[in-house]
Amino acid sequence: MTCKEFLALLDDLIDGTVSPELRTELQAHLGRCGHCEVIYNTTRKTIEIYRSHEIYDLPTGLRERLHSAIMARCKKGC
Repeated sequence: MTCKEFLALLDDLIDGTVSPELRTELQAHLGRCGHCEVIYNTTRKTIEIYRSHEIYDLPTGLRERLHSAIMARCKKGC
């Protein structure tokens, strides 16, 4: 399995809709490929955080810097 093939099946792997045989092949690829392992773990964790609807309080300074950066990017793109 190539990285491209793995990435094409990533959503199905995370959703649990792949066959047991394909899951075994995907897991074997993860065992050999650190790059795909990072992508898999990061994507899975991002989905878990999103689904949990956890609210994170940011320190005031960070929140202000983030807001300013977003607004500057929006103005730049308009």
